[in-house]
Amino acid sequence: MQPRKIFLSIILALVLLLSAGLYSYGQKMVGPSQSKGTIRVGSKDFTESSVVAEIYALALEDHGYKVERKTNISSSLIHDSLIHDEIDLYPEYTGTGLLTILKKPVQTDPKKVYQTVKTDYQKKFDLTWLDYAQANDGQGLVIRTSVAKKYGISTISDLQKQAKNLRFASQGEFNERQDGLAGLEKTYGKFAWKSSQVYDNTLKYRVLENDDADVTPAYTTEGQLAQTDKFTLLKDNKSFWPPYNLAPVVRNQILQDYPEIRPILNKISAGLTTKKVTQLNAKVDVDKEDYQKVAKDYYQSIKK
Repeated sequence: MQPRKIFLSIILALVLLLSAGLYSYGQKMVGPSQSKGTIRVGSKDFTESSVVAEIYALALEDHGYKVERKTNISSSLIHDSLIHDEIDLYPEYTGTGLLTILKKPVQTDPKKVYQTVKTDYQKKFDLTWLDYAQANDGQGLVIRTSVAKKYGISTISDLQKQAKNLRFASQGEFNERQDGLAGLEKTYGKFAWKSSQVYDNTLKYRVLENDDADVTPAYTTEGQLAQTDKFTLLKDNKSFWPPYNLAPVVRNQILQDYPEIRPILNKISAGLTTKKVTQLNAKVDVDKEDYQKVAKDYYQSIKK
């Protein structure tokens, strides 16, 4: 072989080796994102679940996973969707898991409720509860802030003592339920309201704003509660109601396949307080922003 041809052959070989090396390096750089699979994230059919599930989805996508969103699943069906392998995870509430799914007796200690659902879901359903958030979407009572200030009311015990001066806006069945007024009176004593009338649940904040009533049942992360100048959520100082802390519930197979999911979602839960979730709900239900935009804005604000 002529010297020139030998030289060209060597150059060609070096080029091929360099190209192979660059290709291999490129594969290492993109490999992890390409190797990550698809995760199906479900949500229930109300604002809070949609927002929180979307935050989960954005976090997973940000870490290289493809996400299929399964939105607006009925609350009565979503657990079955998970155990029947139709979704891989969704945001659930510890109180719902305890009372609705497991049908266990009421407990009011958040840590004990969480440990109960975590243990029993593993045994019965092969599902894992990841870390729970401080955010608690439970039952509560809300009072007009001006009235709370007038009578010095910040707890349900304060409310019970001042009930004779207050007008109660009930939703009918709340008065008879053991997790409603009937049960409250066993814990706090008789609520001798100045008056009590039944209103549709969807109208309760309008009723308070229009000064047609002073107090009404509420859920503790409803968006309107972000308007603290108008509405005050009373402290359940005797822990009558069970906690409903938010947490991701995940199929064990998915955690085995993609263990990185655990710290990704636990980081999200660590930042979700009752106040923060209430504010997110308010952006959708009060300010009428799109829930996906609200979730994206929030995720961008916590992303590091």
